[in-house]
Amino acid sequence: MTGASWHPDMRCPRWPELALISMPHWGFDGAVKVGELVVAAAVADDVIHAFERVFAARFPIAQMVRIDAYGGDDNLSMEANNTSGFNFRTVAGLDVLSLHSFGVAIDINPVQNPYVAGDRILPPAATAYLDRSHLRPGMIVRPDPVTGAFDSIGWQWGGDWSPRKDYHHFQGRAPGPES
Repeated sequence: MTGASWHPDMRCPRWPELALISMPHWGFDGAVKVGELVVAAAVADDVIHAFERVFAARFPIAQMVRIDAYGGDDNLSMEANNTSGFNFRTVAGLDVLSLHSFGVAIDINPVQNPYVAGDRILPPAATAYLDRSHLRPGMIVRPDPVTGAFDSIGWQWGGDWSPRKDYHHFQGRAPGPES
């Protein structure tokens, strides 16, 4: 992860503050796969609980590999339809750290669940999934097992935001003195 998603010369969380989770998920081919997510250690049990519910519902996930396989590049990870967690980076277009930098954000199936802000759609292959009423495998809507699972641990879904939508994004609370 060093130099890709974790940078020792920056304000990255240290390893005791992060947890590597290996967990089963259903692939789009109907087979059980084993994926990996890195999240904040403080939320690891909650994330495991949420993904246990997602697994029980047989919700398909294209792939779940650490974003380091993509050199820490969020755009490449999204284009590969990768489900990912920790990545020390800023919010796209801003000079503000993303909640992914603290291990309290997860993106699930970005191709089926695009980021939409005006005419900007990420990843570009996700344009086929802009019509959220035409449900297909891997799409996240409300209500469904994925939003229900993350609601149960108190996380927000980017699909609830307005005017921009981040259908693949779930986030917990930002770290701070009150957390």
